[in-house]
Amino acid sequence: MTKTIKHILICLLTFWTTEILASPQMPDYVVFGKDTIATYNLILEQYLQRQDSAETEQLFGLMFREGASFNCWRGYQAIYQIENNSLFLIDIINCGELRNGKIDKSQSNEKMKSIFGEKLKNGKVFIDWFNGYINFPLNDEVIRWDGIFYTIFEREKVLTIKNGLVEREEDFDNYIDDPKRIDRRDKSQISDLLFKKLKKAKWKNPNEFDCSETYFVTIDENGIVSKVRMALSDEQIDEYYDPDEFNFCIDKMTTALKDLKFDIILDKGKPISEDIYIEIWIEDNGKIENWTN
Repeated sequence: MTKTIKHILICLLTFWTTEILASPQMPDYVVFGKDTIATYNLILEQYLQRQDSAETEQLFGLMFREGASFNCWRGYQAIYQIENNSLFLIDIINCGELRNGKIDKSQSNEKMKSIFGEKLKNGKVFIDWFNGYINFPLNDEVIRWDGIFYTIFEREKVLTIKNGLVEREEDFDNYIDDPKRIDRRDKSQISDLLFKKLKKAKWKNPNEFDCSETYFVTIDENGIVSKVRMALSDEQIDEYYDPDEFNFCIDKMTTALKDLKFDIILDKGKPISEDIYIEIWIEDNGKIENWTN
């Protein structure tokens, strides 16, 4: 009985942890000019994750993660500021505190001092350890989001930072809209577009190869279908498919999709590739069905 309860508790804890890490998260904020902008570049959290775990447990006293929730697993939100081309941490607040329109500056300063000690000067900390970028949206169009943190905006401003100093400020358009190509702003619709093309292929074959399976279709940096692979491990492929059937299915998928040309998506001005998930079912008579969820 005790062993069973222990297993249940472990499963519940695992589920709870997974749900927290996979939930959409509250952002940090950056004060840039006259604007306070949400950012998912978790600079303070990256710093804390690099610290010794024993020290981290003592941060903010014993209540370090007290405010943690499904949409704010960090237990806090950080506010940064760009001032004189330098990046500063100016506040550590409770989750959702900014919504109230008032920040407890005394509590915020205590939190920053408990982490940075004498580096806290005039109510802020110069983030001289950070090398990377901070990006802000220039419009409201989101073209890709991982459901948790990572976001690609159609138009964005990117600050490149080295040792806490702004080295470069650039504006990017992350979507090339070509009227001669297929629109791919909405990723959720792409599998349907792929299926319409697959539906035109002849799937009934004399060898009775069955290509009913889940696949990943890669649209590369040039907007072209460059690869098709089954959403299976190598071991599963060896177990479920003989080489001739496997090669037939991959070749059939690739041939059916090779002529498609999609608009190009960029991330911080650089073209990117992406994988599109699709599941198909093929009847004995060759009729194909779209089983993609």
